[in-house]
Amino acid sequence: MKAYSTENIRNLAVIGHGDAGKTQLVSSLLHLAGATNRWGKVDEGTTVTDYDEDSIERKVTLNNNIAHLDHKNTKINLIDTPGYAAFVSHARPAVRVADCALVVVDGVNGIEVQTEKTWSYANEFMLPRFMVINKLDKERSDFGHALDTATESFARSIVPFTLPIGSEANFKGVVDVVHLKAYEFDANGKAKEIPIPEVGRENVDKTRERLIELVAESDDALMEKYFENGTLEDEEVYENLAKAIANSKLCPVYAVSSNTLAGLQILLDHIVEFAPDPAHHEAEFGFNNPEEAGEKVSRKYSNDEPFSAFVFRTIADPFAGRINVMKVISGKVSHDAAVFNSTRGTQEKLGALHVLQGKTLEKVDEANTGDIIAVVKLKDTQTNDTLCDKANAIVYPAVKYPEAAIAFAIEPKSRNDEEKISTALHKILEEDLSLHFDRDPQTKEFILSGSGQLHIETVVDKLNKRYHVEVALHPPKVPYKETITAQCEVQGRHKKQSGGRGQFGDCKCIFEPLERGQGFEFVDKIFGGAIPQGFRPAIEKGIIEAAANGAIAGYPLVDFRVTLIDGSYHTVDSDEFSFRAAGRKAFRAAIEKARPTLLEPIMDVEVFCPLEVSGDIMGDLNSRRGRVGGMEMRGKQQVIKAQVPLSEMLDYQAKLNSVTQARGSYHMQFSHYDPLPGNFAQKVIDQARAEGRIKGHEDDE
Repeated sequence: MKAYSTENIRNLAVIGHGDAGKTQLVSSLLHLAGATNRWGKVDEGTTVTDYDEDSIERKVTLNNNIAHLDHKNTKINLIDTPGYAAFVSHARPAVRVADCALVVVDGVNGIEVQTEKTWSYANEFMLPRFMVINKLDKERSDFGHALDTATESFARSIVPFTLPIGSEANFKGVVDVVHLKAYEFDANGKAKEIPIPEVGRENVDKTRERLIELVAESDDALMEKYFENGTLEDEEVYENLAKAIANSKLCPVYAVSSNTLAGLQILLDHIVEFAPDPAHHEAEFGFNNPEEAGEKVSRKYSNDEPFSAFVFRTIADPFAGRINVMKVISGKVSHDAAVFNSTRGTQEKLGALHVLQGKTLEKVDEANTGDIIAVVKLKDTQTNDTLCDKANAIVYPAVKYPEAAIAFAIEPKSRNDEEKISTALHKILEEDLSLHFDRDPQTKEFILSGSGQLHIETVVDKLNKRYHVEVALHPPKVPYKETITAQCEVQGRHKKQSGGRGQFGDCKCIFEPLERGQGFEFVDKIFGGAIPQGFRPAIEKGIIEAAANGAIAGYPLVDFRVTLIDGSYHTVDSDEFSFRAAGRKAFRAAIEKARPTLLEPIMDVEVFCPLEVSGDIMGDLNSRRGRVGGMEMRGKQQVIKAQVPLSEMLDYQAKLNSVTQARGSYHMQFSHYDPLPGNFAQKVIDQARAEGRIKGHEDDE
């Protein structure tokens, strides 16, 4: 395949709500442009970009997948992104590297929740946009209604570049408002020019006037001309449309059906004509070291600049191995090039360069600035890394993913699975940076966290189908702790005689509670030789061992001080083991007097939600024993701050989705431990007994 020049490349991230028809649109565009031999259909599981077994089965896009086509000697790279809430965060890296977003809107439902979310991603990265109103062949589809919802939700600068001719099953053509031409489409999507219908001509003229007005508003000199003459010349409109779109002063809207191909040829023509090429960026900014604290440096989108590329996707292919997908931001690169991974400080040899057509790799000899390429089997390179010329190092900022919203304990079903799970999950984590996997040091559970239950379920499916690892999921255990609430003085005496040398250790200690978060403190206040200096650390060790198993429910006991005040020893029978046993006995004696209690983790929670449901959210947080601490507006969203017990937040994502219609999000982090109220504490103790967590202390006699 040939290398395309920067001005002949268009990179589009296809974004929008789940089921708006993004994957089918990409498949239909590929078919229409002759990039594929067959017309892939989502319902048949034959699309280019949804090639993963799980995606085909669920009919859901799970991650970004890339395809390309050639139209009028221009290479159009299409990044098909997920639209379901559990996976929508993957649209962020796609938006980061695209030069334009193609926002897909369902012609029946109009603007939906995840359309708003992905639109906000485009705002964040200051990305120009095209919009397509899709499925206009469907019953109850309504171009006007969908357009109105878009204008209300987003901006007045949204204006149709094509208007539909006919509706629902009779949607067969469009009027090109820019060039004032009308087209009908045959079953193969080929356009045939027809006269502009007289019915609805007023709407065409009105839309064109609006288009001219928005072009005028995009430039001060044009605005002056517009005020003087009341309009602009056609040449002035054409010349400035691409500029207005690139500067996000204008968002063109297209009437299409990806199921019948109607309207798609004009969309492709306009993408070539008006969508910005990579060089429309002034520059990309980065740093001269991975900490993002050094000198700020920049690269222009030009072949004359030193080479640099940003890796935005990693694919763990079972046959090809690791595939790193990157956008060339500056310079050009050839196969077998030696490059520098400035994020990790390592050298890499690129080997063969490829372009992606779904799961198919096509070799290319070189790639110019702005193109998207894939490289196989790099040693150290991962998603968010920068590759560059070592003599001109730059590190581009990483794309940040939202915090995980839900966590499950993941348990291998067999010893064999236990050995394979870490390797398998490591490969999945390379593909999906919105996943987190770690081991809770207290509960000893493996915890898998993601953006929703469906997200975690797809990982479990992938573990099974791709890596043949079977696991079970269950809610993670809450890492409760225990403490004491009263001071007491106790004696721990260990004496054992069974013929020959015996065992003897004796200590007197004061146990007292400490402030939350103080941990454990051991104070030696013995004066003289009641216990030899060498045996005293053994007492502390014995107490720590006993405290690890808790007092009432098997959770670690914390935030207490032990002061060693007296004791006795035997010159022959005393040893370190005897005094460790004495320490354990002192602990057991203390917990009978020191009124132990359970502590629960309290989280700082921030909930982002639409203003109209904030009252419901606060009521729900209160019902979860939360304490609401304040509210503020951030953009169009209400932010509610609260402190809530972790045990009450394990199922929060589902409730939040229900209340906000999936428009809300939240994040939380650990704050502190608080005493668990008595009725809740008893349930935890009963559960610990049922699980056998409460361990009997061994008889040291």
